[in-house]
Amino acid sequence: MSKSIPPESDQPEAHSADSSPTKPTPPRAEALPHSLLAETVKQAPVSISITDDRANILYINLAFTTVTGYAPKEIIGRNESVLSDRRTPKKVYEDLWSHLQQQIPWQGRLVNRHKDGYRYLADLTVAPILNRQGETTHYIGMHRDVTDVYKLERQVIDQKVLIETVVDSMPVATILLDESSRIVLDNHMYKTLTSDLGLREPYQEFLEILRREMGEEWELLRLQKGSFRNREIRFDRGGRHAPRWFACAGTWFSRGDDSVDAFFQETARSYLLLILDDISQQKKREADIRLNALRAIMAEEEKKQSLRETLSGAMHHIQTPLNLLNAAKTLLERRGQEQNTALLDILDQILAAGQESLAQLNHCIPESDSTAMTPVNLNQLLHETIVLLTERLLATGIVVDWKPTPILPSVMGMENRLRAMFKQIVENAIDAMSQIGVRKRELRISTWPDDALIHVCIEDTGPGIPENLHIKVFEPFYSGRSGGGRRHSGMGLAMAQEVINQHLGLIRFDTSYREGCRVRIQLPFHPQPAQRSQSHD
Repeated sequence: MSKSIPPESDQPEAHSADSSPTKPTPPRAEALPHSLLAETVKQAPVSISITDDRANILYINLAFTTVTGYAPKEIIGRNESVLSDRRTPKKVYEDLWSHLQQQIPWQGRLVNRHKDGYRYLADLTVAPILNRQGETTHYIGMHRDVTDVYKLERQVIDQKVLIETVVDSMPVATILLDESSRIVLDNHMYKTLTSDLGLREPYQEFLEILRREMGEEWELLRLQKGSFRNREIRFDRGGRHAPRWFACAGTWFSRGDDSVDAFFQETARSYLLLILDDISQQKKREADIRLNALRAIMAEEEKKQSLRETLSGAMHHIQTPLNLLNAAKTLLERRGQEQNTALLDILDQILAAGQESLAQLNHCIPESDSTAMTPVNLNQLLHETIVLLTERLLATGIVVDWKPTPILPSVMGMENRLRAMFKQIVENAIDAMSQIGVRKRELRISTWPDDALIHVCIEDTGPGIPENLHIKVFEPFYSGRSGGGRRHSGMGLAMAQEVINQHLGLIRFDTSYREGCRVRIQLPFHPQPAQRSQSHD
């Protein structure tokens, strides 16, 4: 019995005395037998045919029979054109042969005819087979029946076109946003809105103010895939452009992720359908009615305010001599002179009568507006103030430059008091510019927000206020108006200061402004009326 030889892998490696171990030689790829290649083509799940250089069929596999209905004995020897249908345009075949003549594979779709007569859509790839001299000797064609896939593709495309047509024909601006707030779909009305508002992507402004106004509700609705509607937003472009109003509605929903990453692990993406309905005409009609009512209300309020100032001024003027009489009485009492008893009695009677008069006058002062705090849009109040004072502005030749931030957050405030405060400041500016010698007459009003405050800036080109009077003008009964201005009782800007304090705000004059007078006002988004702030330079 001969000795068995262990397998090569079990034999110890031979090493030379002065050399490192040799690396194993990778196994050589063995040539596949022709029978395996032939069987692979035969059993391939895609329809395969081999033709000569004139497209006469020499071989078909099993899948070819399944797709076309032709058995080998029925098709071999015939030309590939037997599968063609006249519905395939001639230029498609011209393009196919142009590629093949340049020995370039061609891929495309043809309408073919099955042996039973019905048509199907074939996704075809044809490639030339070259000999050693680089000459085309045969062609190999592979095709699949993609009729059902094509139908599904068409359904998806048709549904997409239908949805886009419906969305585009909607009479309101409609935007579909993904999770990153990027536009997936918008309609014609939104494109028109973009042009009208002068913004590149106005939806970003609307989203910002909606998030701010809705607060936690926005995030809750997003997580719960909820919806909201009829959230009104005012858009002020400024200048000669009338304000625009929009009723906003939004709906969150999810759909499957169509990315490759989600093929085996299903995920969903969230979307927001945002609708902006322009209700400006409706709001304009309401504003006209509102302004007519405001004129009557403010006229009545101005009468009350004038009466308050008049009575307060009278009380101030009465109080001054009473204080002097009271001081004289105190002085006489300290001297203890008995001969002055009658005089002291007279002084007591005068002081008592004076205090009674003051009490009666104080009782006659109309109560000020004490309405509750509500969300207020300062752009709207300022615009209404300009409209209410239009006649005076035109009569005095004043040009108004209105530059609001288009979408402004609301503040919690007393609407009537804030409007009256703005009206008083603007009227002061009109009076200043109406003085003799003022040639340039411009009123500039602007608004803008930051993280916590709404800023209002009102500038005029009048003679201005001396810096040493910037605080004094807020004192009661002080007036910087000289002859030629409107008559008033001398309350100055004390009422404006009171309103600002009630709203936890700040009002001051800009000392760096040299072209007239610049008033800066700051109001917090959500002030609490229980606290107060003081005005300072």
